[in-house]
Amino acid sequence: MKPFVRHALLKQRARLHELDALLSAPDVVEDIARFRSLSREHAEASEVVAVFDRFLAREADEQAARDLLRDPEMAAMAQEEIAACAADLSALDGQLQTLLLPRDPDDARPAFLEIRAGAGGDESALFAGDLARMYSRYAERQGWRVELMSESPSELGGYKEVVLRIDGDGAYGRLRFESGGHRVQRVPATESQGRIHTSAATVAVMPEPDEAATIELNPAELRIDTFRASGAGGQHINKTDSAVRVTHLPTGITAECQDGRSQHANKAKALQVLAARLREKDRAERAAKEAATRKGLIGSGDRSDRIRTYNFPQGRLTDHRINLTLYQLGSVLEGELDEVVHALQVARGAELLAELEQAAA
Repeated sequence: MKPFVRHALLKQRARLHELDALLSAPDVVEDIARFRSLSREHAEASEVVAVFDRFLAREADEQAARDLLRDPEMAAMAQEEIAACAADLSALDGQLQTLLLPRDPDDARPAFLEIRAGAGGDESALFAGDLARMYSRYAERQGWRVELMSESPSELGGYKEVVLRIDGDGAYGRLRFESGGHRVQRVPATESQGRIHTSAATVAVMPEPDEAATIELNPAELRIDTFRASGAGGQHINKTDSAVRVTHLPTGITAECQDGRSQHANKAKALQVLAARLREKDRAERAAKEAATRKGLIGSGDRSDRIRTYNFPQGRLTDHRINLTLYQLGSVLEGELDEVVHALQVARGAELLAELEQAAA
């Protein structure tokens, strides 16, 4: 175990003792908000310390086994125990390093996933549709719920723009690294010469704001327009102005929703998306400032970052941030994203651990 990791774990153990005392203090018990915050911290610290205690116990077992090596009759058994301890210690060390990484409080929240067609015309819109289907299939595999917030369909299929709300345990935490530019290389259905075209779409993943921490929207800064919803839907779609578009006048950021049957429901959904977009704008600006001094491996998540290429002729997916190449494009587009998501999380974990080590130096 690296010295800085052991030092951090010892501090975590000391903090747990502090939290035990704080949670029994009358003034904390009476302050519901503070009590909840400290209770969450206590639960996280308890998890870390429990694993650290198992690590220390196996360390003691290993030392005891090494002491037995001096006894010829016990040497063989001691060697087996040392090997078992080494394996356990390696696994526990890795687990502890993961537990020590800073946790983004938004990781557990639902996510808004926004996909926009980019360069490439109709083919780009079809690709945006493929991405929406890929993420929807992935969400289904996780047991998550997918809700269509707004859509702007393309005439030949796919989307000019679509916004999905994905609700499930850790949805934002697993999808957050999908933000950026996605590029596809394939022969479009409309291509008669069989030539490979390159087109693009952009993805933005935003956590649904916590109601307690959501951005306060000033009604005076909002313009709310209603209009007739487009697309399939029968008489209701054709005869009522149920679709709603909300514009935040200071920034020009807009959000719209036409999926619900009532104007009231569509307005509520549009305001949700608008709040998420405003919060994401603030986050992106902070990330840009940080990137001026440090360029992260995973990138800023900005739309201009080209993060991934889907090459159909070769059946290849390449994530350019971590140099990951998979020759299983078909299954990935069917929602089998686990290998990609895990690789990105591991890369981010290694990046954060290096930052912690540097800060402790």
